[in-house]
Amino acid sequence: MTGHSESATTTTADRDEIARFSALAATWWDPHGPMAPLHELNPARIGYVRDRIAAHYGRNPKNDAPLKGLTVLDIGCAGGLLCEPLTRLGARVTGIDAADDNIAVARQHADDMRLEIDYRHASPEDLIGEDTRFDVVLALEVVEHVADVDAFVRAAAGLVEPGGILIASTLNRTPKSFALAIVGAEYLLRWVPRGTHDWRKFLKPSELARALRAADLTIEDLSGLSYEPLRKTWRITRNVDVNYIVTANRPGAT
Repeated sequence: MTGHSESATTTTADRDEIARFSALAATWWDPHGPMAPLHELNPARIGYVRDRIAAHYGRNPKNDAPLKGLTVLDIGCAGGLLCEPLTRLGARVTGIDAADDNIAVARQHADDMRLEIDYRHASPEDLIGEDTRFDVVLALEVVEHVADVDAFVRAAAGLVEPGGILIASTLNRTPKSFALAIVGAEYLLRWVPRGTHDWRKFLKPSELARALRAADLTIEDLSGLSYEPLRKTWRITRNVDVNYIVTANRPGAT
């Protein structure tokens, strides 16, 4: 497995958020630990990512390796929960994270799984400086944790190849999201550690859309991610009241 050990510049990263997720680094791959809700969410978001990439690039999502040959960047990759399945789908994946502890966990797990993934302790700004571009850039469950949303979106968008796409998911800032994601998930049900989210940093779809357009991206799709508690599963819906996911493209040749 390839990888680098650069020190990240954290222009858009929030130091408190880095410390919080660094403390949880060892738990990323425990489906019954603090990251259990993310493990439950993962099949739905991987399915969405696969299908949107396949649709954009004219691939059959049912093929064994529908993403073969495409380069994918996962910003805020943490322990690699997205990077590994996308690698198995054929993509050449780079995962970056501002927390070095997360990268160490991701590298070790990929080694154990014998997967070739380029993990880097880096920020999007570091890669901008390298003049690097990707067919697909992912920022899933990351936007609500950065210090400067507009700067982060600009940096992420700058890493998308002309004709490529950016996929981002986050939480809507609504009374319903406060009730479910903060009061319910953190305090009543204790699905995630208290303090994982700050409701004030949640973004309305219109706010994220405005940042994407300002970064010269065009929105292709906006969908909701809805939880079914009896089945403990997530599915893609049209309801964006709490969780949502958006695909945007950079105009140019594909």
